[in-house]
Amino acid sequence: MTVSIVVVSHSEKIADGAVELATQMAPDVMILAAGGTDDGRIGTSLEKVLAALERAGGESGGEQAGAEQAAAQPSGTVVLTDLGSAVMTAESALEFLANPAGVLLADAPLVEGLAAAAVAAQGGADVQAVREAAEAAAGPPRQPEPARTEATDAGPVSSASPDCTGDFELVNQAGMHARPAARVAGGLASLDAEVTINGVDGASMTGLMTLGAGKGTVLHVEAWGADAERAVEYVGGLVEAGFGEP
Repeated sequence: MTVSIVVVSHSEKIADGAVELATQMAPDVMILAAGGTDDGRIGTSLEKVLAALERAGGESGGEQAGAEQAAAQPSGTVVLTDLGSAVMTAESALEFLANPAGVLLADAPLVEGLAAAAVAAQGGADVQAVREAAEAAAGPPRQPEPARTEATDAGPVSSASPDCTGDFELVNQAGMHARPAARVAGGLASLDAEVTINGVDGASMTGLMTLGAGKGTVLHVEAWGADAERAVEYVGGLVEAGFGEP
């Protein structure tokens, strides 16, 4: 069974809309919304979040335990939140779960992180990889610039020759829109590789969408690291298959 995902938002409409969008990208993944208060106002509800987590983790089946039920249960749950107090509500709900060990909170942008997490889960990634895919959607953290020196032993990774490269022409009618961008970014985030596509971070859904790459655009992929070849092959396979779209 795939990893499940719970979306905690102060707004019921935002949570439901984000889940609707992600479900289009990952139809086989259980994605549950826990938005708003119990009476429909803006805010968070411990009861809603707890109910979603129990359902996502298969804890709401009462006495129906057994090998068949266990096999059908999701293999972990990733929680995405919108604002700080939603994080606190989610953390409080974990304290009431019978098995909180399989639940991970992701520090990620809600919509972009959810899309990346959903695609990773759809692809069979484990719970840790799904969380990493969500958090990678925020892009790499900014690092302070090192002090300049007269000479350095080696330049930054991006100045070194890539370990693997590839060029692939977009063949789907819509090009690099949200769903393909999420699939590319989500898959690359789980690999041990630094990847750029036409100069932008391949693990950033937002970066890929800013390319404005339509049908016929050639994507130049460069990758560094242990999984560089796998990363290029992954992107190439998706592009050449048209992302499963016309």
